[in-house]
Amino acid sequence: MNLTANDLTFLSEKGISQEKVTQQIETFKEGIPFVQLEKAVTVGDGISKFTPEEEKNMIGKFEESAKNGLSLLKFVPASGAASRMFKALFNFLDAYNPKEESLDAYFERTGDKDLEVFADGITEFAFYDLVKKRISGQANSKDEEVYLFVKEMMSEEALNYGFYPKGLLPFHKYVANTATPFEEHLKEAAAYSKSGDTAELHFTISPQHGDMFNSEFAAVKERVSSETKTSFKVSYSYQKPSTDTIAVDMNNEPFRNSDGSVLFRPGGHGALIENLNEQDADIIFIKNIDNVTVPRYADEVADSKKVLAGVLLSVQEKAFDYAKKLDDEELSSDDLAEIRSFLESELNVKVSQKYADSDLEGQLTILKQSINRPIRICGMVKNEGEPGGGPFWIDNRKGNISLQIIESAQIDTADDEQNSILQNATHFNPVDLVCGVRNYKGEKYDLLEYVDPKQGFITGKTKEGRELKALELPGLWNGAMAFWNTIFVEVPSITFNPVKTVNDLLRPAHQVNNK
Repeated sequence: MNLTANDLTFLSEKGISQEKVTQQIETFKEGIPFVQLEKAVTVGDGISKFTPEEEKNMIGKFEESAKNGLSLLKFVPASGAASRMFKALFNFLDAYNPKEESLDAYFERTGDKDLEVFADGITEFAFYDLVKKRISGQANSKDEEVYLFVKEMMSEEALNYGFYPKGLLPFHKYVANTATPFEEHLKEAAAYSKSGDTAELHFTISPQHGDMFNSEFAAVKERVSSETKTSFKVSYSYQKPSTDTIAVDMNNEPFRNSDGSVLFRPGGHGALIENLNEQDADIIFIKNIDNVTVPRYADEVADSKKVLAGVLLSVQEKAFDYAKKLDDEELSSDDLAEIRSFLESELNVKVSQKYADSDLEGQLTILKQSINRPIRICGMVKNEGEPGGGPFWIDNRKGNISLQIIESAQIDTADDEQNSILQNATHFNPVDLVCGVRNYKGEKYDLLEYVDPKQGFITGKTKEGRELKALELPGLWNGAMAFWNTIFVEVPSITFNPVKTVNDLLRPAHQVNNK
């Protein structure tokens, strides 16, 4: 790898070391192996499912602790633009001319079911009244009105929704106003992530959207505070330039742009482990920006989050007690057996095979390493065909079995056995995490120490008509948390309401007045 003086200056400006670039080049050369699935996680074997009475107890535990000064934070990845959400609308504008054919003819010609669903449900979208008002009197027919409606939404000279961050689009239509996902997250935080009368939220956003988020908060803060009797502390951060990854050509040499500069690309949501690492609270809730719902489901969603938080507090109490005893080192062999049993039965930790062959000091070391880790409680929903990663037991090929959230791209689906495990998975990951990031002394863990760099992704891209390979860092809830202690809990499907396409807004979870 030959880097010029200009390249080195560029790296310095981004905060990327030459050593890191060298490591990334080596990763391209070596490739990233598929994970080795041991088996799918199921209820009773890696996924906990609680009775209503147990859930009530967990909720009570969390609420009592919250009254006693527990610090809480809601962490919301929100940097994505909405362009992919509107892919079908962009395609429609390219393919349809209302002066040349009717909508019915267009549907017949193209089989465009997405646009047909959009047109049929057009009045139910939260942005309908705004767009309709802006195009009032311009259309000569119903078909042309649909075309102008979409054009008004997507055109750079008009609303330009494709540029918007997804978190600031009108999602839900109320009698007096519309609400964005940003606003709905404020309401949610008031319901389950409030210390005293204050809810603290942190959003990871793109730099170009900072003013837009500030304006939205200023516009809704007073109304939402009044409705929820909550004051809000909102902060933002950006994905760090130092987490960008180098792109390479097909010979694994740095890909150079037409001006000769080296191409770096964003490292994916796994880069946000650095943003998360800068946050500190007793409990951190993590949930994606587009996963919100309307008020009639709010209590069920809030209770589900409180259950997860109660689970965290319960297991933390035991883990902290055992961690302190391990530090005191006044333990019998029975004590060690009890701690190992806790790790395996409640924290899903498969203790290293070296344990049985180790002396007392070695066993203490293994138990300390196993228990002194950040803890994540991950909600899992039953698999109903939604896209997304899932919970699996995986083998790291060194004899260590652990619970992980794995994406399908990490699995060798050409391997019949691996594909069978994937296809028979009963649950998937809705990105619903409750995290404990401190040890028993109250010291925050350095989360960067618990990342598995071998769980990244190499993908094929093109730029300026040339092929390249890009590197995504281990995903935030995938390899970036690979060495956390993990508990999976089954949660209601209503807690998962992502908006991947605009038509998802027509689902009952996003319709305030569901008919």
